[in-house]
Amino acid sequence: MSAVNFDKQEYWHARFESESEFEWLVSPATLLAVLEPYLPDDKAAPILHLGFGTSGLQNELRARGFENVVNVDYEPRAVQRGRAREEERFGDVRMEYVVADVTDFRTERRFTLVVDKGTVDAVACGGEEALVKMGCCVEQCLGKGGVWISVSYSERRFEVHTLPLECKVVRRFPTRKLKAMDPDIHYFCYALQRKTGVSL
Repeated sequence: MSAVNFDKQEYWHARFESESEFEWLVSPATLLAVLEPYLPDDKAAPILHLGFGTSGLQNELRARGFENVVNVDYEPRAVQRGRAREEERFGDVRMEYVVADVTDFRTERRFTLVVDKGTVDAVACGGEEALVKMGCCVEQCLGKGGVWISVSYSERRFEVHTLPLECKVVRRFPTRKLKAMDPDIHYFCYALQRKTGVSL
């Protein structure tokens, strides 16, 4: 697969025609271990899941009692599959599914936690401007003290001076080696928050 296509809706439309489940970079269980200190104390607090695709992360969040999860993807097939998988697992649909572009997502709601698993990498295939647009959308919907947890294959993903967020690496995930002598390669988990001094 050519990464140059990851920012194109037609790529995902074709892919999701047959793909029913796939986890980018890390499993939901692995990511949830990192998310633990960032999960809201209030189970009713809203969580925003960007570019959920065919991941099962949102269902793992619901299994932990978080039902106020807004799952956003710009491919309608992902939304259809997400709803179907939730109903299959729980017997009903309580989470929200929205067809929207994460670089142009607008909402009046404010979120304690925003999470994406590889979506930022797909967006970055469209260039720095697309990445900044996504960052600006996230910044606008973060609640007070809210955090965006993003998993990326790149150790320099957020080295963009126009991004309106402060960033730090909170975990490095080692990738599986095919041979013992292969070099150490990691995926990176970032925590991003509104820059100090920027008010809501």
